[in-house]
Amino acid sequence: MESSRARRLRSEARSRPSSLRLLRDRRVRRRFRRGTLARWLDDALLVIDRLTDGPIIVLGSSMGGWIGLHLALRMPTRVTALVGIAAAPDFTEWAFPQHLKDRMSAGETLRRQLPDGSAQVTTAGFWQSGQEMQLLGSELAIDCPVRLIHGDCDDVVPVEIAFRLKDRLRSRDVQVTVIKGGGHRLSEPHEIDAILRTVGALMERPQ
Repeated sequence: MESSRARRLRSEARSRPSSLRLLRDRRVRRRFRRGTLARWLDDALLVIDRLTDGPIIVLGSSMGGWIGLHLALRMPTRVTALVGIAAAPDFTEWAFPQHLKDRMSAGETLRRQLPDGSAQVTTAGFWQSGQEMQLLGSELAIDCPVRLIHGDCDDVVPVEIAFRLKDRLRSRDVQVTVIKGGGHRLSEPHEIDAILRTVGALMERPQ
């Protein structure tokens, strides 16, 4: 089922002359256990290459924000702005205590319940891929405008991650919007409005 946030973004796209594509994989839940961050990045690069041309604005939510950062690094002449919604770079590093990382390093698939009630399955392959694609340990050579939107009650990706990311970005045009009371999904009407205002302002910037 399409989320209310995706529906609002799609409606916003139709109301503007600019082209905005929402890229979704309806099979993602079935394929998740076979996926890795590197594979999803390759998929995103392929879709962008085949379905778009010219400058693009990348939106990424949660781990999609992590992938979006890699897209901006890999496609600096195409990605003209980046929006991270509860972006989760380096999730495989900071989200797991050492004893769980040791188990995944040994090849174990980890299953656990997240604070928001959803179930999380992390395979050893996915975890290792994430460890190889960490970003927060050094400066990120991203120079386009970046907007980070985060809820201060996010119990999956702490809001501190947004500020760590802000400090690592080389771009001088970085803004962090913290939504009071916002959780990880940021799907309340006023939260979606904040996202749409951010995207709209970026789309109106001269290229």
